[in-house]
Amino acid sequence: MREPAIDLEHLSADLRVVLDSINEGVHIVDTSGVTVFYNKVAAGLDNLNPTEVVGHHILSVFPSLSEDTSTLLSVLRTGRPAPVRQQTFANFKGDTITTINSSLPIYSGARLVGAIEVSRDVTLVKTLAERVVDLQAQLLAEGDGSGAARRLSGAGAARYTFDDVVAASQPMLQVVERAKRAAAGSSSVIVGGETGTGKEVIVQSIHSAGPRANRPFIAQNCAALPDTLLEGILFGTAKGAFTGACNRPGLFEVANHGTIFLDEVDAMPLPLQAKLLRVLQEGALRRIGESSERKIDVRVISATSCSPSQAVERGLVRRDLFHRLGVIIIEIPPLRERKDDIPALTQHFLRRYSAQFGVGVRGVSSQVMEVFMHHAWPGNVRELQHAVEAAVQMSQGPLIGIEHLPPHIGQPNGRAWGRSTISGAAVEGGGGSGEEEGAAERHVELVPALQQLEGNMLRFALDSCGGNISAAARQLGIPRQTLQHKLKRHSITSSTT
Repeated sequence: MREPAIDLEHLSADLRVVLDSINEGVHIVDTSGVTVFYNKVAAGLDNLNPTEVVGHHILSVFPSLSEDTSTLLSVLRTGRPAPVRQQTFANFKGDTITTINSSLPIYSGARLVGAIEVSRDVTLVKTLAERVVDLQAQLLAEGDGSGAARRLSGAGAARYTFDDVVAASQPMLQVVERAKRAAAGSSSVIVGGETGTGKEVIVQSIHSAGPRANRPFIAQNCAALPDTLLEGILFGTAKGAFTGACNRPGLFEVANHGTIFLDEVDAMPLPLQAKLLRVLQEGALRRIGESSERKIDVRVISATSCSPSQAVERGLVRRDLFHRLGVIIIEIPPLRERKDDIPALTQHFLRRYSAQFGVGVRGVSSQVMEVFMHHAWPGNVRELQHAVEAAVQMSQGPLIGIEHLPPHIGQPNGRAWGRSTISGAAVEGGGGSGEEEGAAERHVELVPALQQLEGNMLRFALDSCGGNISAAARQLGIPRQTLQHKLKRHSITSSTT
């Protein structure tokens, strides 16, 4: 039986609704390169109206592209999917757009009938990331005209030293001692620890105490950028490497003779880890699209959001890269395992925020310290810092009391310290009759209670991770996509993705 022909110009209404409702741009062309479908998101990405695109050849709408550089035309020519790639192009209005594209052929049986491209706009992310690199390079060049070694300030400088590390517990004192010994050399260091444990303070202190202290310190979060952008930001680009590419140094070149800090290196895609390994092995890099190598002398310090060995076992970090990055391994214990640090950290943050807000808060009540010592601190030092910051602003007297703490502090399993919450009604712990408590319990509904608990856990994880969805997903032990779905269901928004 002959297979019916596919008419791309007459996509079903249901399919059009689906393609118009997704969050990515969708562009479909027939075998001649004429657009037959162009969804609203794609139109928004390209700053065009769908009527200006549908029915027109792709090169007439995007004149900066060509038969060779257009991913859609490449797919039509080869009949094979194009690798996921970054593309910078201009539309006929002169607007420049950068997207990350996935381009696939459309077949009806064995017959090629068109091509589809799914795009995600990264114009703003790319522009901001490149501006940061350019600014760091410019400031370092302007400030070092004499070539003399000096203490850097501002962009390209470390802010923390070991004097900024607050440590009273034996585990943390051992971390500081190990870090000080690591600072004396130039070997690669991996710092592991949960989100909020203070990894960057230790990393910057290592740089500040080492022989490269007067050289650049450049930091990049590997989870903050798509892999196609991250490669260019790290290693630089050469003109012609891809459509819209220009000659630009990467962060490794900017950090030459200094230190580069790769935060959340366990979030770096494995193919990019292989390229990083080659750079570390050879002490040289090639900008994307360039054939010649550039020698570099950079100390690499990296950080993982879990134990480095766990990152390897989970397949998040290549084992060969781990051995190259982890010549020295420093693991920072979570705050719940070094509670002797809590009083010292509390006093440290009290002094900081009392001075910042111009208030006379001198300490915390014994009840508050008891809460602090019993709280699990899933957000670690960062959570404690934010709790003290909030309490200082809420307090009207010299001491912080229980009533000044954020609602979630001291809530084991979602319950407030000294109280129980049932169906949204707070009952003071230790107060009220058994009859009242029994009446409240009779109104508990399991499904709403579980939904409320889930929502509270999501908000708390997101807050403790500074709004970073990837970090919050790891803390909760669920996939990032699952977390995004749950956040949407609970109408919880985040400014950081």
